[in-house]
Amino acid sequence: MKRIRIMGLVALGTAASLALGACSESGGKKAEEAATAGGPPLTIAMITHSGPGDAFWDIVQKGAQAAAAKHNAKFLYSADPDGGKQAQLVQSAIDKKVDGIIVTFAKPDALKDVVGRAVAAKIPVVSINSGADVSAQYGAIAHFGQDETVAGEAAGRELAEIGAKKALCVIHEQGNVGLEDRCAGAKKTFGGEMQNLFVQGTNMPQVKSSITAKLQSDKSIDGVLTLNAAVAATAVDSVKESGSSAKVATFDLNKDLVRLMKEGSVQFAVDQQPYLQGYEAVDALWLYKTNGNTLGGGRPVLTGPAIVTKDAAAQIEAYANRGTR
Repeated sequence: MKRIRIMGLVALGTAASLALGACSESGGKKAEEAATAGGPPLTIAMITHSGPGDAFWDIVQKGAQAAAAKHNAKFLYSADPDGGKQAQLVQSAIDKKVDGIIVTFAKPDALKDVVGRAVAAKIPVVSINSGADVSAQYGAIAHFGQDETVAGEAAGRELAEIGAKKALCVIHEQGNVGLEDRCAGAKKTFGGEMQNLFVQGTNMPQVKSSITAKLQSDKSIDGVLTLNAAVAATAVDSVKESGSSAKVATFDLNKDLVRLMKEGSVQFAVDQQPYLQGYEAVDALWLYKTNGNTLGGGRPVLTGPAIVTKDAAAQIEAYANRGTR
């Protein structure tokens, strides 16, 4: 994995969007008007395994909403961490006869049948964030996200590079295959000792208590890898409270995480560009419905991973503050 100071990764979907924007003003605009003429605006539903109040998913939604506004599409959002309830929300979107569905496969077995029903109803499905390995198999026309194992491997190497020898990998949602893949990938490349610590991510006092207790009981732990920016901030507090010298690193970004990186409390973040995932998913459905286009050739369109360090954090701070990084 190439170590970078600022994001330089361009996904196939991004290239497609730039290509659309690069058309001449008259030709591009006329082509778009022709594609949308004669029919009502599209209705696109996004159903994820985590929702409002989660900074990461707020960024995903902002990307999706921006693309929907560009295309004058109606955007519906719903979420539930329970796989069965998430499937019910997908069924509700099918019953509404939406024009396209965006879904996450954090718990893929729970979604397989209902996504199959969407495909049978000729509603195109795009997956984002998790489930790259099952997306095409389940009938989705595209997947936007990062390879979680590869991302974990990048994090493991970076954690070793900053000098950690014994680390925790904090999993905040049990049963989420993507999170488990991250820790497995990190353990593979870390080179030192790494153990998983399961916490309840919806209960930050409990998260703090669990991490603090672990650091207090084992003073040899010198690294904490979290899989969520909010958990990273809590881990920083745990390190201070326990008197540990462990270095904190994480997956994903938000404005608070950028601040912590700038002040040196968090060493690096693995960025998968959530805004891009939401934006390109809506874009992909619009292109499919209006022009028969698909992206990726049956393979995931990668939006990450990339390692963001302190130097890069300062450069993207303005984007993080407006809630798009």
